[in-house]
Amino acid sequence: MDIGLLVNITSRAWALPILAQLDSGIPGRQAPLLVATGAGRTAFAQSMDHLITIGLVERNPGHGHPLRPEFRLTQRGVLAAKLASQINRISKEEDQALLRRSWTLPILASLQSPRYFIEIKRDLPPITDRALSQSLKTMETRNWVCREVDEFGRPPRSQYSAVSTGRAISAVTASAIAVTE
Repeated sequence: MDIGLLVNITSRAWALPILAQLDSGIPGRQAPLLVATGAGRTAFAQSMDHLITIGLVERNPGHGHPLRPEFRLTQRGVLAAKLASQINRISKEEDQALLRRSWTLPILASLQSPRYFIEIKRDLPPITDRALSQSLKTMETRNWVCREVDEFGRPPRSQYSAVSTGRAISAVTASAIAVTE
């Protein structure tokens, strides 16, 4: 999996939880997945459509009713679902809202080692300065990221590193990205 696909997956809030539940054996129908993820119907439908569009999930042909389709993972989706399941096991229940934010996982994936702001931004071309800054602040508040200021350099620069749960998630996402490159 490349970082671009990770950015694409996390652009929908419920895509990662859906993949994790499909990997854990929850039946690929809407009702069980809704219960397992806790998503609303509209957000769930948008996330599922997105997963179908990017080729990670498909309708199971010959199964289910037209109004209640059954879904299954594609070959490419199996790898993404395993990653989602590993992340789900590492994180706590209260971390799920932070994991559903668009840039949390791509930023953690780029924090395999301590990095400066501009280096993180280079890894994630579509991210804006504001989105990166807010995401880093949120993760710093949750103690997923540690910020150290190099006061001796001119101008002073902040260096970020993943810590605690953030480090564990960073290691999992980094290994998934490294395996496929």
